[in-house]
Amino acid sequence: MQKMRVPAASVALAASVMLWLMTDPRPIQAQESQAPQVALVGCAHIHTPHFIDTLKRRAGDVRVKCVWDINNPELARQDAAKLGVPVVDDVEKIWADPEIKAVIICSETDRHGPLVLAAARARKNVYAEKPLGMGAKDAYEMAGALDNAGVLFQTGYFMRGDPKLLFLKQAVENGAFGKITRIRGSNCHEGALRGWFDHEWQWMADPKQAGVGAYGDLGTHSLDLILWLMNDPVARTTATTSMGTARYPGCDELGEGVLVFSNGTIGTLAAGWDDVANPVSLEICGTEGHAVIMNEQLYFKSRHVPGADGKQPWTQLPQALSEPLDRFLDAITGKKEVPMVSADEAAYRCAVMEALYQGARERKWTNPQQREGHASR
Repeated sequence: MQKMRVPAASVALAASVMLWLMTDPRPIQAQESQAPQVALVGCAHIHTPHFIDTLKRRAGDVRVKCVWDINNPELARQDAAKLGVPVVDDVEKIWADPEIKAVIICSETDRHGPLVLAAARARKNVYAEKPLGMGAKDAYEMAGALDNAGVLFQTGYFMRGDPKLLFLKQAVENGAFGKITRIRGSNCHEGALRGWFDHEWQWMADPKQAGVGAYGDLGTHSLDLILWLMNDPVARTTATTSMGTARYPGCDELGEGVLVFSNGTIGTLAAGWDDVANPVSLEICGTEGHAVIMNEQLYFKSRHVPGADGKQPWTQLPQALSEPLDRFLDAITGKKEVPMVSADEAAYRCAVMEALYQGARERKWTNPQQREGHASR
């Protein structure tokens, strides 16, 4: 009987299939079911629509199981429909569900405390939008609970992933600036001028729910960068804020603050919703170097770095990091050494911002509260 000849390509394909089965014998359906499940807890934050797009893009390796929001039921239904998942009426169902490994908290800031503490008790990994808390007390309580639970944490300080900032962080650590004498951050847009918070995101212009006004809302991003770059505690601080156009009663629309670090560096922080442009977002001044980010270009001068004369945009930059939520999702799917913001860092930003506002109210220098037993930076 004549033997059947099998094409070489078929033999190779069969061998590849056998190798795959030997290395990972689970059926495809079983592998997909192993993707970590997450829940969207609160839909109020202005970044929620973008996060929904991210979750849809990551549907291959992360599964959204449900959505919950007690204050915004219609918004929860809309967001759940976009994700193709149900709305749950009781958040306790999320905490009790062993399949849900992580929660993405996009609620109003005044709801962060109860939600984050409940998530920590339930041993859920937590992504919570910034700012973490209403002030130092609740933020430090959350940080302590998250640390004790041993869960992953991330928040939305996305500016750290910019190649220009990654380069400057390394330059500071390498001593390219000598002694840093001054550092200035500015984060402004025209949100109040254009009425961004008139309707859907109105709670963000209510300090009772947001914890801060425009100065704290946008300023927390630049504050994070300043503290991250300096890696030194703030010794004292003060600020002044203004109602600006007074479009939102009881809510500041802009402000400027001064930070004095324990090593003597003077920092200034500007932020607001009343600016039609923000050309200079960061400046670092040192005894042996200088940097400025102007119109999205980095100009860098250092006596220690060849070619760094500050005359042309500096383009020798590292690769950008993915967005904070993407990195959180990477971490819960098992990726190692993912750069994230610690809960203690997030809480310290709340403490410093609270001190800035206190200084503005009382017209005096204030000392940011430290987390007991921690050297916050």
